[in-house]
Amino acid sequence: MPRNTAKTRKTTAARVDVYEEVTNQIVALLEAGTRPWSPRWASGAASLPLRHEGTAYRGINILLLWSAAMAHGYTNPHWMTYRQAHELGGQVRKGEKGNLVVHAGTFTPKDGETGEPITNSEGEETSRAYLKKYVVFNVEQIEGLDMSRFPAPQIEIKNRDERDSELDVAFALWPVPYQEGGSSAYYDPRADRIQMPAFADFVTGNAFYATLAHEAIHSSGSAHRLDRETLRDYGKAKEIRAAEELIAEIGAAMLCAQLGMEPTEREDHAAYVASWLTALRNDKRAIFRAATAAQAGSELILSHMAAPAMARAA
Repeated sequence: MPRNTAKTRKTTAARVDVYEEVTNQIVALLEAGTRPWSPRWASGAASLPLRHEGTAYRGINILLLWSAAMAHGYTNPHWMTYRQAHELGGQVRKGEKGNLVVHAGTFTPKDGETGEPITNSEGEETSRAYLKKYVVFNVEQIEGLDMSRFPAPQIEIKNRDERDSELDVAFALWPVPYQEGGSSAYYDPRADRIQMPAFADFVTGNAFYATLAHEAIHSSGSAHRLDRETLRDYGKAKEIRAAEELIAEIGAAMLCAQLGMEPTEREDHAAYVASWLTALRNDKRAIFRAATAAQAGSELILSHMAAPAMARAA
């Protein structure tokens, strides 16, 4: 009997582990010396990546599209599928390669004979998580679009030498006070307070606020906020510290992107890169958990910063 090679190829493709594929991509970037959560305003990549209708991507997709923008020099934050481009009157240029993003969801399996939803011992419907990958293109890879619908951000390099009154007000709204002094930046969970070196000790104003954002993400994990396990057990092992620092780095980048700042890589985090690589190689879902926790931390902080503005609007 002849072998159905088409079916075999389809089955093999379906078995590709999306978690592993994404993790391998992040690992390769780290091994090459690139942190996908450290986009630069100079490349126009530091704003959050956006879908074709303008909503922001979330979680791991932010890292995937930031890294693609940095690698290819895209300055426009808008992305779309091949089909979406066609529906909007555009055409992906010949030879352009797409970029990986994922969609997470759940489904309820059904009995093969009855077609009824499968239930557990208590009669409740069971659900299973799934992760599906798809390919998107940056608008700079597409011809024929009405680009007035996809404006690139206006890059304004500011906050390099002086304090920024708007950022001072924004961080003052986060209910974790900070004080300046000393030589180290850290969050003290017992006192629920952030310690920062003096503003003048930072090479740029941006570095001061980006570091403050990093420490604020740490504080979002306190027991009476998000109750993050990696913060609670921070001192127990190097691996746990590395996991919490990864969340803080990613979360600070997400926060900076929405506050108009450029993320700043912490020099003292160079020692964590090896631990991050080990963790990612040993657990293909580690980077997904880190990105999800980082998203939760940044959104919690932003919700406090936005509250007065929403109250005024009401």
